[in-house]
This record gives sequence, structure tokens and C-alpha cells, in this order.
Amino acid sequence: MAVLVFILGTILGSFYLVVGKRLPIKENAINSRSKCDNCNHVLGWWQLIPIFSYVILRGKCHYCHQRINPLHLLIEVVTGGLFSFAYLYYGVCYEMLIFLIVSSVTLIIFISDFSYYIILDSPLVVGSILVFATKWYYLGINDALISLISGLGLFASMYLIKIIGDVLFKRESLGGGDIKFAFVMGMILGYRLGLCSLILSTFLALPYSCAALMLKKNNEVPYGPFLASSLFVVFVFIEKFNSLLNLIFVSL
Repeated sequence: MAVLVFILGTILGSFYLVVGKRLPIKENAINSRSKCDNCNHVLGWWQLIPIFSYVILRGKCHYCHQRINPLHLLIEVVTGGLFSFAYLYYGVCYEMLIFLIVSSVTLIIFISDFSYYIILDSPLVVGSILVFATKWYYLGINDALISLISGLGLFASMYLIKIIGDVLFKRESLGGGDIKFAFVMGMILGYRLGLCSLILSTFLALPYSCAALMLKKNNEVPYGPFLASSLFVVFVFIEKFNSLLNLIFVSL
């Protein structure tokens, strides 16, 4: 079963890469045929088998013999690994389904934000609907509604941070996608852990931001991947973060 889940993950990982690469530039990610990034030749079915095709083709296009971006292989392997980990670690349950949603949204955000500085609305909308439906099915309508309120609360907090940042830096400090993603984070983690995740994301982003400012003339830094990473970390170690927060509140 873990192998089958891994295969499903590689297939979806290939799709996530298409979504993250095509939608930001207004290309159709559903109906259009897959093609080589270099020569634009339409690929046959045997060139689209996750992992297997990359290995058989030795990382090169069959037609133009140019190197295929290793990101294709990386995303497929990582997604398959995350899916199989979710099954082996959680089993088929509520936590596994939420983990799969978190992993999927995180990967698409990584791809689109690092590539184009864009966080797509569609994975956020789909992710929110899936989280709400999963919570409703497993935990009941009350918990599902509370998750909506938590999402709105974290969205409002992130928007307030943006307003303060815009005033301090006299320029746009946060993108709209970052603020919308905070809503999803609040739905998944709740408001308290969502705030904890926002704080963690700033520490994760700091080293990259400093390096980017020193090495690049462009001052724009993709923040979405670090929000996604912090969401992933807090969700996986949610019990430890809950214990830490409880200890802090008791101390205060």
C-alpha cells in the first residue's frame, strides 16, 4: 500500500509542477499537452511516466537532447516520499488527509513563488475547501466552522502586519498571496498555532533574505515558501508546539 501511495504521489507531483509553472503565466494546466521546455515538442505517453521516464531518458529530451530540468525529478520524488510518509506515519485517518493537503499546497506554492513571485489563488481555494470538508467529516461542523473563524482571524492579523509594514517601509511589504495563504494556515492550525507558524516563518526567511539582498539587486524575496515551510513544520510537530505554547502561557 505504501508503494501504491508513493506512485500516486509521484503522479500528483508531476501535476503540481505543471500547475505551479503554467498557471502563473496563464497557460492551461489541464487540457494542454505536455511538451519539452526547450524545443516545445509534444511529449509521448512513455515520456511522461514519473521518475521512470527521467531515468530512461537520462535527464535529456528525446527530441532536442537538451537537459531536462532536474526539478521534474525532484518534485516527483519528494511528493511520492511525502505521500508514503503520511501513510506510514499516520495511517488512513484525519491527520493523514490534512498532511496530504498541507504537502500539496506547500509544493505548489514553492514552485510558483520561487519561479514567478506568485502564490496562486486556485490551490488556496481548493486547499481551503478540502480542509473544511475533512474537518467537517472527521470532527463535526462545529470544528469546521471554528477553523473558518481561525482562518479569518489569521488573515486579519496578516493584513494588519502588511499595513504596518507598508507604512514603515513605504512600499508593499507583503503580497496578496501571502495574506490569503495565512487564511489557509489558520484553518489548518488554528489561530494560536497559526501565529506561531507566522513567527517561525520570519526566522526561516531571514537567512535567505539576507543572502538575496547581498547577492541580488532585486529586493523582492518570495515569502510564500517560508510560510509554507513553517506550516509544514508546525503541523508535523503540532503536539510539541502545543506543549511549548502551553508552557509559555503558564509561565506568563
